[in-house]
Amino acid sequence: MAGVQKMKVSCENNIVTVDGVNDFTLSQILECGQCFHFDKLDEEVYEVVAFGRAVKMEQTDKVLRIYGSSMEDYEGIWKLYLDMDNDYGLIKQSVIKADGALKTAVDEKSGIHILNQDFFETLISFIVSQNKSIPQIKQCVKNISHRFGDEVIGYNGEAFYVFPDVQRLHDATEEELRECKVGFRAPYIKNATEAVYSGAVTKEKLDELDIAQARELLMTIKGVGEKVANCVLLFGLGRREAFPVDVWMKRIMEQMYFDGKDTKKQDIEAFAVNKFGDLGGYAQQYLFDYARTTLFK
Repeated sequence: MAGVQKMKVSCENNIVTVDGVNDFTLSQILECGQCFHFDKLDEEVYEVVAFGRAVKMEQTDKVLRIYGSSMEDYEGIWKLYLDMDNDYGLIKQSVIKADGALKTAVDEKSGIHILNQDFFETLISFIVSQNKSIPQIKQCVKNISHRFGDEVIGYNGEAFYVFPDVQRLHDATEEELRECKVGFRAPYIKNATEAVYSGAVTKEKLDELDIAQARELLMTIKGVGEKVANCVLLFGLGRREAFPVDVWMKRIMEQMYFDGKDTKKQDIEAFAVNKFGDLGGYAQQYLFDYARTTLFK
């Protein structure tokens, strides 16, 4: 949902300043469980590694500063990554219009944006995510990047490690992956990497399919079930209608729509698709982070 964003963007001394950001809270965006390659430095101050870059992002009120970025990088990478061209005020209104019961969750998590992430990194990250906490997932992603990724000089002149490309991870052995603390997920990572490397499952192929077909293709990868597939669709392929259902979403959806009764995840997803349509991914993120940090804390 594109809308006119009245933002002023400038760059000086490798610091991009975006003045006038609305419906945007950096901490909510980074810490709502959609990405894992970042570190918190202070309140609304984060180091972020994505698309071969390592920057510092800092928000003060309606001003976002990206340290270590050129204007070219902002226009070519960070604006899309942060989904700055979508009108989240309109999106939130539309979600609440679809169901007024979501107003509390939307108001509580009103600064969330859905990131546009690298497909391969998203796929591997969410394979790693199974049965792990967010801090554990972040550590695994950092371990994989440090072991196999390229070194880049970040915003502060120090070395950072970016997530490896398909070729580099394809060359990694299962034992080397296990040394990154991924556990039983090591063969799943190998299978996923082989699928992308061989061309059996690629972003280009997935983009050409409808969402049901794309989900089925992703699920041909070992260790990728419906939840992981939907996360990849939503965060790595821009399919905003995807509605991942994990334990948090199952609990809140059962409470809100199924009288607290135990309900199959497939039935919850089908209900959400029917109710929210193309807004499903947005509704899911507001509900997920609200459930995880507030309702069931």
